[in-house]
Amino acid sequence: MKELKGKVAVVTGGASGIGRAMAERFASAGMKVVLADVEQQALDRAESEMKAKGATVASKRTDVSRGDDVEALAKFTVETFGGVHVLCNNAGVGVGGVIWQQTVKDWEWVLGVNLWGVIHGVRVFVPIMIAQGEECHVVNTASGAGLHTRPWLGMYCASKHAVVALSETLYQELSLTGSKVKVSVLCPAVVNTRIGESQRNRPAPLRNDDDSGAAVQQMQAMEQAFRATLAKGLPPEQVADAVLTAIQDETFYVITHEETKERVRARMEDILEGRSPTAHLVEP
Repeated sequence: MKELKGKVAVVTGGASGIGRAMAERFASAGMKVVLADVEQQALDRAESEMKAKGATVASKRTDVSRGDDVEALAKFTVETFGGVHVLCNNAGVGVGGVIWQQTVKDWEWVLGVNLWGVIHGVRVFVPIMIAQGEECHVVNTASGAGLHTRPWLGMYCASKHAVVALSETLYQELSLTGSKVKVSVLCPAVVNTRIGESQRNRPAPLRNDDDSGAAVQQMQAMEQAFRATLAKGLPPEQVADAVLTAIQDETFYVITHEETKERVRARMEDILEGRSPTAHLVEP
């Protein structure tokens, strides 16, 4: 998909972090952009700031874990700009902790956003893209943690491994059916975003009743350390540049950190040699 000018991009989680950077990069390439995010104030601010720079942009508050919200987003996009050519299923949250101490509500929240958000995006938007008969591209944001595993990020790794598997299968099925819709899966490692502050957007019904237990205190300490690590991470703008290049070059795996490849290699060698999994303890 070489020519992007005048085309339409939808970015979930588009009010901040990687999503905002992708939206800005698409706009600079002459695309019309629909921002979707669950955080209304940040969404309004992002739309206003992008319009002030001359971007053609619209926004729609969207909880990607809800299928009807994603359906409303698609309807809004088509009614506003007449179609959709790039879909970035990017919204994501992160929770750390010991996997056996995490609650059903923890799992419902993380899988709802990280996995069901992608499922709903694919289910709703891909048929629209296919029906258009034009070159289109889906970018699903997974993580380096979707290609290897790490202690204390079990839920996150599980959700992102599922996104990688879903994306690989989507690519295969679209290719085998001769579709003009292409696919990329984005697998960054440490990026300077606010994912370490995900709890700010956690719905009240999915918050744990006991917020004073030892497990919660441990989780909060881990999140504080995680935020410090993220602050030293790759600028989101570099990730956005890699995504734009992947769309134009039709690259499937978008890996932004070389250390991810080493961890993938170590994991595959563990599997092929019948070894127990190696624990990666330094960074997410």
